[in-house]
Amino acid sequence: MNRLARFAGFGAGHEEGVDRDDIDAEAAASDAAAPPGTGSDVDAAGGEALREPIIAALRQVHDPEIPVNIYDLGLIYRIDITGRGNVAIDMTLTAPACPVAGMMPVMVKDAVKRVEGVGEVIVELVWDPPWSPETMSDEAKLQLGML
Repeated sequence: MNRLARFAGFGAGHEEGVDRDDIDAEAAASDAAAPPGTGSDVDAAGGEALREPIIAALRQVHDPEIPVNIYDLGLIYRIDITGRGNVAIDMTLTAPACPVAGMMPVMVKDAVKRVEGVGEVIVELVWDPPWSPETMSDEAKLQLGML
């Protein structure tokens, strides 16, 4: 993580008193807590029902330097959603020295928080694996004239 992102608190995950481990533990506990057919499954299904609206929200966030949304650019590596609607996102940038490193995670968090049913949102910048153009969707490659 670059210094600007670390200074802004990204990757720490404690800006709202919830961290990635809390979300991961909540998801594991809800999966293991009840047998199939109980309310826990309904909650998990509700959490997964948020996946498409979250992806739609992420497609509204654009890298200011590249005229393609961050989801199709392949900058979103992981989206974890709990049954309670808490969301943890691992994302990267096109380069560690990206000038928008400080604001891009804020843009992602703000977009996801606007999705109805979403609770806490944690966005963590990760650098492994490094981003490469191969992670882009075919639509993004087409928009950029790479196909």
